[in-house]
Amino acid sequence: MKIEAIVFDMDGVLIEAKEWHYHALNRALELFGYTISRAEHLSTFDGLPTRRKLEMLSMEKKLPRGLHTFINELKQQYTVEQVHMNCKPVFVHEYTLSKLKAAGYKLGLASNSIKPTVTLMMEKSNLSTYLDVMLSNQDVSKPKPDPDMYLQAATKLGIDPKACLVLEDNINGIRSAEAAGCNVLVVQNVLEVTLDRIQDAIDRLERRAV
Repeated sequence: MKIEAIVFDMDGVLIEAKEWHYHALNRALELFGYTISRAEHLSTFDGLPTRRKLEMLSMEKKLPRGLHTFINELKQQYTVEQVHMNCKPVFVHEYTLSKLKAAGYKLGLASNSIKPTVTLMMEKSNLSTYLDVMLSNQDVSKPKPDPDMYLQAATKLGIDPKACLVLEDNINGIRSAEAAGCNVLVVQNVLEVTLDRIQDAIDRLERRAV
């Protein structure tokens, strides 16, 4: 099947924000004597919504559930501070999205971050103008690793999920995209998100479909 759309995860794919989220959440948790180690973050929590992380901490480390709302609000506040300090346009990403757009591909974003964070990061990085769809964890009933976000992205873009190439960097996002029936290009970091890599992936998929 011909690839008609490319949908990007945000954190770790278009924006180098993993550290921002990690430090923002720990900064909030430390006020109450809790932390997430770097190993735990990378192996278990990466790519999950903050509320899901807090629920897991309640189950595993007895974090009082009554603190969830306050910690979540603090975490979002600290994340916004990080975004304003660190989020800037990256030429290779602007170039890649502009070329894909000019080639006729539909472009989308599907992030497990909340809507205000998604909007802010895309505006600060000058990428929002290229995107036909931007989805956050607040736009679906079940965020990643459930398939809802990528199914909704395909619906909003007006394509079959099989005609969509998803760029993801973590296991929860990969599971979400695969469960939705999308094709997945796994990247290790934002430096691997280039026009050549995406075009190579599209070419391989379309040759395989012939």
